[in-house]
Formats: sequence, structure tokens, C-alpha cells
Amino acid sequence: MRIATWNVNSIRARLARVRDWLTIRDPDVLCLQETKVADHSFPREALEDLGYNIEVFGQPTYNGVAILSKSPLEAVVKGLPDDGDGAERRVMAAATEDVLVVSVYAPNGTAVGTERFHDKLMWFRRLRRFLDDSYPKDEKIVVCGDFNITFDDRDVWDPDGFRGHLHCTDDEREAMAHLMGYGLHDALRKFHEEGGLYTWWDYRALGFQRDEGMRIDHMLMSDAALDACRSVHIDRDERKGKAPSDHVPVVAELS
Repeated sequence: MRIATWNVNSIRARLARVRDWLTIRDPDVLCLQETKVADHSFPREALEDLGYNIEVFGQPTYNGVAILSKSPLEAVVKGLPDDGDGAERRVMAAATEDVLVVSVYAPNGTAVGTERFHDKLMWFRRLRRFLDDSYPKDEKIVVCGDFNITFDDRDVWDPDGFRGHLHCTDDEREAMAHLMGYGLHDALRKFHEEGGLYTWWDYRALGFQRDEGMRIDHMLMSDAALDACRSVHIDRDERKGKAPSDHVPVVAELS
């Protein structure tokens, strides 16, 4: 099974690119983040035509997640159990074949020390609690998406310059470590220990051309999923060309 995750930064703006990528790469499952569209306006037919079952959980202008799967999607969960009315739409889970897939778009945090930053840290604890309360750890579980956190200095083009800054603070990395304590592993590192592997580059100041990026999009896997994982690949080429997202797909192969 080929599972991919991609923050598309607006599915309507990136629809042609997503269709082309799906046609060429042919994943079995694609988790999308930052779809930025209400559910009734999601361009469902254009993707169903490629053979995908689709579940969406979005809102206008901001946030939003979706899961596309060639196999039926079952046991769909949208949002976190303790979300209040009007909560941002950031997480969705579904079972497909023998894998539970969770599509995650974590809060950005805005700026270190702000209320939004505190909310980001608490959101990770809420996500961990949801996993603890909902899914047995011995299943094949893939939690993937845009986490807006780097694991360590290998994930940052300028570690010294970003130390203590958003995406790279000790508090954020501790929040990620707490989430991983559920029983998850950074699947990319099963195959690639080197630094300089990025999934996001700023649109400004020729960030991609200078390779000034970060790895903030992750494939997190339970023991069973990691045992079945045969490769993890960052599709860096998708940042090239006309009107790309600022993120690129991450693709995992499971047996």
C-alpha cells in the first residue's frame, strides 16, 4: 500500500497539480491538509473520477483535511472529541483495508509565547489523548500530515538561526515527543538518517531555490506499520513548476 500526505495550501488552487500527481504517482491513499474549502465546495468529482473514495473535513479559507483512498473508508472520525463549537478543522481519521490513517494539520502557533502558541502545545496533548482513547497500539496506524514542528537540527536549513524560534523550540519538540509516546515512530528515519531533507520552503526570498527549508510534514507510524514500511520518500520535485504548494508530498510504501 502506498500512503501519501500533502499540505496542498488550497485544494482549489492546486487541483490540477493534485490530479496530475495522483495520475503519475498512483498512491492508494492520499491525506491532504490545508484544503481551505467548505465540505460542500470540495472538488470531489474531479478526484473521484480518478478512482478515489473521499472523506473531507474542511472550512472556508483556512485549515481543512481530507482523505482519499482507492479502497472504502470506514470508521471515519472528524475532529477531536473535545472540540468546541466552531473549532478549527484539523484532524480526521479513517480505516482503509488493514491500516488506520490519521490526517493531521497541526496549529502553526503564530509566535513563540503567544496564546496561539500555548494552544498549539495543548492541541498536541489533545491529539495524544484521542489516540490513547480510540485506537489499540498494536494495529497498523499511520498518523501523517503537517505537524508544524521539526524533530531536530537535521530538519532545519539553519539550526543556529532558528534555535528557539517557531517550529524549532524545545517546548514544541517536547509536545511532539509526548505525541510519539503513544507508540509512534518517525518513519522517514528508518531509511534516512541524514539532514537536509525538507518538506517545506518559504515562498519568499527564493527559499526553495536556496534550499532553505524545513521538514515539518511527517509520517508517524505504530510498530506494526513501521514493520510493514518498505520506504519513505519526499517528492521534492513537486515544489518545482508553476504555482506549487509551499509543501511537497511525503510517500510511504507498506507491504
